[in-house]
Amino acid sequence: MASIRSGTIAFGLVAIPVRVYVATHSEQLAFNLLHQGCGARIRHQGGRTRIRQQLYCPQCARVVERRELVKGYEVAKDRYVTFTAEELQALAAAASSAIEIHEFVPLARVDPLYFADGHYLGPDKGGEKAYRLLATAMRATGKVALAQDVRHGKEHLALLRPIAQGLVLHTLYYADEVRPFDASATGSELPLRETELRLARRLIDQLSAKEFHPEAYQDAYRSRLQEVVQQKVAGQDVTIVAAAPSGAPILDLMEALKASLARRGRRGAGRPVAPAERARPAQRRPPAAVGGGPASGPSRRTVARR
Repeated sequence: MASIRSGTIAFGLVAIPVRVYVATHSEQLAFNLLHQGCGARIRHQGGRTRIRQQLYCPQCARVVERRELVKGYEVAKDRYVTFTAEELQALAAAASSAIEIHEFVPLARVDPLYFADGHYLGPDKGGEKAYRLLATAMRATGKVALAQDVRHGKEHLALLRPIAQGLVLHTLYYADEVRPFDASATGSELPLRETELRLARRLIDQLSAKEFHPEAYQDAYRSRLQEVVQQKVAGQDVTIVAAAPSGAPILDLMEALKASLARRGRRGAGRPVAPAERARPAQRRPPAAVGGGPASGPSRRTVARR
């Protein structure tokens, strides 16, 4: 696995040379925009040409070149202050390879909402022993490190987390980048009955697992799409049948809890529900909604890169 950059973990007077490795990647299938008439795509790739995007100025009513552009920051509606490349370069943070640790905290005290992405950190030449010492000490104390990392002229809040093999570097959002939770619509003023809490705890217990097994979960949409792609490649006629809608929601909370527990019991007492079973849309019962009409939840969105 090739590293994407080198750096230095710095805390106190200790400096540990490290290399950064990409830890995640997207498996979502990407689409290109094609000209329906001729099948052209933007730029020449694989013997075909792509549709070229042009930069159009509505004020001048013409296509402009990139060299004619400047960056502008909107200070009011349709009012901008502009910056030259030289000004932005001067504003950029001084280049540094240091991942400067400021403090160590328990991982449980860091809200996952702040996590933006993750990269593996491995020791660079000469830093193997110090790297192992830091990772081992952090695992022993159950702590993670909060740091700042300068990349591309910008200062990023970061978190170093020990895992069995070494260290992971997470980029964090700053506090002002996380929107506050509006608790006014959570129903906190509605009383809960003890029987409701007892049934809810039972349902949670029955659906609980001792470990997180991400490999047990699959992207069903991606699998369906890949299957259709192969059928199209083979020249087969393709008929795509929309998923059947789920059954009507149970509007009474107690009835929904009891039905969920009964459904769980029919699967077999003490047998965990397989993640693949939980993920089947046609078999999943919609969440209960009390006194507010049909239940609804956030829809899954599929993003196609263009």
